[in-house]
Amino acid sequence: MSELWSLLVNGFSTHGVQPVLQFLHLQNLAGDPNDIAESLLIATLQLCIIGFIFRPLESLVPAEKWTDRKLTKVDFQYTLLMLVGIFPIFSYLVLTPIANYFGGPDTGPSDASASPLAITHWFPALKEHPWLLFGCYYIVYDFTYYWMHRLQHALPWWWALHSMHHSTRQMSCWTNDRGSLIDGFIQSMILATVGIVMGVEPDQFAWLVLVGELVQNFSHANVRIGFGPLFNRVFVAPKFHRLHHMLVDPARPNLHNCNFGQVFSIWDVLFGTALYGEPLRPTGVGDPMVDDDNNHGLVGLHWNACKRFWGAVRRPAGWKFGEVAFSPNYEPIPVDQLDLHALGHHVTQPSPSHAEPTLANKVAQESASTA
Repeated sequence: MSELWSLLVNGFSTHGVQPVLQFLHLQNLAGDPNDIAESLLIATLQLCIIGFIFRPLESLVPAEKWTDRKLTKVDFQYTLLMLVGIFPIFSYLVLTPIANYFGGPDTGPSDASASPLAITHWFPALKEHPWLLFGCYYIVYDFTYYWMHRLQHALPWWWALHSMHHSTRQMSCWTNDRGSLIDGFIQSMILATVGIVMGVEPDQFAWLVLVGELVQNFSHANVRIGFGPLFNRVFVAPKFHRLHHMLVDPARPNLHNCNFGQVFSIWDVLFGTALYGEPLRPTGVGDPMVDDDNNHGLVGLHWNACKRFWGAVRRPAGWKFGEVAFSPNYEPIPVDQLDLHALGHHVTQPSPSHAEPTLANKVAQESASTA
């Protein structure tokens, strides 16, 4: 099987990738063509698994029953864009000079370690056990993702971008790659840098990404599947991650700040962010400025996220940790200043005559106008 895969990669590299790089005059900048070919083939494999396994499961055991899947179409388009563009792999190849600065990958038989930060520098015996080494790489990779994900929710300007991922009212197997291109680039650079520092080779990093992406594609699927009392505490199941995407409950406004893990739910258990035992809830966001994403297609959806980002990143409030919503002029507003019940029911709060409406009123008014 490995020989067949190598043959497929070499053939695609020779007849597909290299001619394109030469045509674009990028052959000296884009990294090893075989690595690019393998990343694209892995993306194709991922698309097939999503389309032929996860998507049918949504019809067999749906968490929510929809009369149509209209809102999932844009997520499908984003999945194609992100996987064919393969942000994490692209970032890894762009960062090759940085990898060389650290000494390059460190998985060879030599006793000398290329990078002082590489895992095999501290545990040379792992070089003889590639599967165990891959597992160590993935634990670090997933741990990094967990804390990065928490920061995406806590830092307002980053939430302005990441909220695009959460705005969908129809979370499906295609939702994982729904996200701002700026957000995707930031994530990819962080994860790729961690991969480089660990000494991961490009082909191994591609498989790290595939494992994480496939688990996330499954965990976002519209299915009512859990892993049981024991494995739910270790791995992220669709029912577990669905609670992370649930619509805010005004009576318990912090309930949805949970279940940030990518593959391992153990991080949520260890750091107190795990939530179990809640019934499945509708997905989406209560903030009308973010919920408006559902009224737009591929370009408009991304443009909305960019406007929120620009409104947040240029204001001091965009750099203060905390959960926020956005006013009609994209100013971040701490949620504790808002009437979440009003937002949830699209109720306009009247403001005193001849007075400037409060931030909460502005958001509520915007909610009413878009209802």
